[in-house]
Amino acid sequence: MVEAQWVLMATGRSPTNIAVIKYWGKRDEALILPVNDSISVTLDPDHLSATTTVAASPSFPSDRMWLNGKEIELSGGRFQSCLRENRKRARDVEDKKKGIKIKKEDWEKLHVHIASYNNFPTAAGLASSAAGFACLVFTLGKLMNVNEDYGELSSIARQGSGSACRSIYGGFVKWCMGKNDDGSDSMAVQLVDESHWDDLVIIIAVVSSKQKETSSTSGMRDTVETSPLLQYRAQTVVPSRILKMEEAIKNRDFESFARLTCADSNQFHAVCLDTSPPIFYMSDTSHRIISLVEKWNHAEGTPQVAYTFDAGPNAVLIARNRKTAALLLQRLLYCFPPQDNDLESYMLGDKSILSDAGVQSVADVEALAAPPEMKTPGQKFKGDVSYFICSRPGAGPKVLTDESHALIDSATGLAKGV
Repeated sequence: MVEAQWVLMATGRSPTNIAVIKYWGKRDEALILPVNDSISVTLDPDHLSATTTVAASPSFPSDRMWLNGKEIELSGGRFQSCLRENRKRARDVEDKKKGIKIKKEDWEKLHVHIASYNNFPTAAGLASSAAGFACLVFTLGKLMNVNEDYGELSSIARQGSGSACRSIYGGFVKWCMGKNDDGSDSMAVQLVDESHWDDLVIIIAVVSSKQKETSSTSGMRDTVETSPLLQYRAQTVVPSRILKMEEAIKNRDFESFARLTCADSNQFHAVCLDTSPPIFYMSDTSHRIISLVEKWNHAEGTPQVAYTFDAGPNAVLIARNRKTAALLLQRLLYCFPPQDNDLESYMLGDKSILSDAGVQSVADVEALAAPPEMKTPGQKFKGDVSYFICSRPGAGPKVLTDESHALIDSATGLAKGV
């Protein structure tokens, strides 16, 4: 029995993604099948990602999971689907160094411990469930030696969280809604990888990292049941937008890309308002950021920046290049200066954008001139933005081989620090 006390582990990291053509509404709740196709950009995992360690051992009496250090219930249908689908596809695993041999059929009996950590707020409308479920499925697949078919992985991740199917790839990704009732053809495909349009800079304004009032799941259900606008959107508007968006991405046509992205974000929020009772994901600060971008784009005569908002108030702003991103940041800092005089914790991710914007200190922020397109200069909203994250299009999931990244202690089989 002594040799049975081994622990086998794998650790992976998956990015989050932000939809530029939105997914909102399911035609099948259980299988998570959408009412329309969607397109997203994967964000650089150095800035926004989930890291997950999965461990298996004959000494584990049950499946357990820790999220950001707290143990959570694994009985939910979505976790169970991901575990079941991976176990179904598991293959023989042999670790000669540790003298471990697991047969295909043993995986049905082996329990797993899962520890996951997000390097950004959970459930605040930054697609943390997308990163989390993509990472869970990818890492379970690695541990169980599942065949590396990304389409299939994407289809399993979809059963955890719809948008997770798009986080299996880097770059720009399309989730094909599919036609089949069993969901077998509802999966994501990569349109282009992250190097295709690497001029883009993405700045996220985190307006609130609180958990949102209406979860995406219940919000979507209400919309599908009560919004006549949703049917029109899914059947008439989105199909042509998808084709135009694919074209804009392929040609790196920023003007078309920006117009489509802003219009689709606004229509998604219109559909939320068209729901009964109405759902409000954006806040006054969200609206101020839209207005700031719209005025600037209008003044320049051609779009400089695209904005998009998911199911929450945080703004995701996509600038055509670094120079534009620096000008955008000057405008954002002018209108939304940091609450406490600490620039270091106000800009996360790629902090070098601050020096591009010529801002090294709070004094520099205070010295910023009002943007020329502003009608009422001097209007400042200190403290309305919690912090900014500067990112860019990034790569898909990867295995972290360095043991120090593991979130589970190989000696105890429990989450580290628990």
